[in-house]
Amino acid sequence: MSYAGDISCLECWKVLQEEPDSQLIDVRTTAEWNFVGFPHLTTVNKQVMLVEWQVYSSMQVNPDFVAVADQNLEQAGASKESLVFMLCRSGVRSISAAQALTVAGYKNVYNVLDGFEGNPDENGHRGNLTGWKFDRLPWQQR
Repeated sequence: MSYAGDISCLECWKVLQEEPDSQLIDVRTTAEWNFVGFPHLTTVNKQVMLVEWQVYSSMQVNPDFVAVADQNLEQAGASKESLVFMLCRSGVRSISAAQALTVAGYKNVYNVLDGFEGNPDENGHRGNLTGWKFDRLPWQQR
């Protein structure tokens, strides 16, 4: 594994509350943020960083991902030692993003298991079994 490891949504939320320099990067697409929603972190005095891992609509890997994430983290006061959590829809794309930031020198990058919407249920619907929304963690829509 080339990143720090995996963490549940609830564990991630706890760390975001307790560790002042911990940060959350949502690596889903602009369309997902606009139509599905995204984590809302104002109760912990933070803002989720929205940085596409794959650019909508081509779904090609964002060649500027590391540079944009690095800039966002720096602006938030994070360092290469800070705890950084990567979130996608279901915890798959965020692994690749976590690996990329680790290669870029970040020491404590974690993948958030089950992501924002989690795994699909027997009807193919997400958000009913696992994930940020299922765990009733704060989120918002535009």
